[in-house]
Amino acid sequence: MNTVVIVGFPGAGKSTIGKRLADELSMTFIDLDLYIEEKYHTAIPLLFQRYGESAFRTLESAALEEVITKENAIIAVGGGTPCFNDNMTKINANAFSIYLQLTEEQIIDHLLHSKKKRPLTKHLSEPELREYVHKTLPIREPFYLQAQMTCSLENSYLCALLIQKKLKL
Repeated sequence: MNTVVIVGFPGAGKSTIGKRLADELSMTFIDLDLYIEEKYHTAIPLLFQRYGESAFRTLESAALEEVITKENAIIAVGGGTPCFNDNMTKINANAFSIYLQLTEEQIIDHLLHSKKKRPLTKHLSEPELREYVHKTLPIREPFYLQAQMTCSLENSYLCALLIQKKLKL
């Protein structure tokens, strides 16, 4: 199994790190959100707006099943992907999973300074964003912690070495 799936809260850096890792390891990079946008010719926020979160999560799970079996790929999934439709089990059955773990403050800082607007947080003020992260992270983290490896900013170099060993590169 030479597929890696990166999970974590929105703003954790899954796409940024995934792209770098894929380049370094000469692997294909797939951003699940971009894959969905290309497939449906619609931006994720518009899919949320038009169809609601439940319908989006169904589309997202179907897209995950389409890409999860790709060989030699690094896949960054949306922050909610592992938390719905038994997706974390699917991820672990088909790929090596990595949780990018950040503190609440690190996540808030990343989201406040991100150019990318996320559908569930784009209309929130800073205090509302803090409340959202404070309430949502403890709900999502049990899913993220099912990943086969947890990497924080403090142990990112060690994680990179372990990933290379796992993939036997």
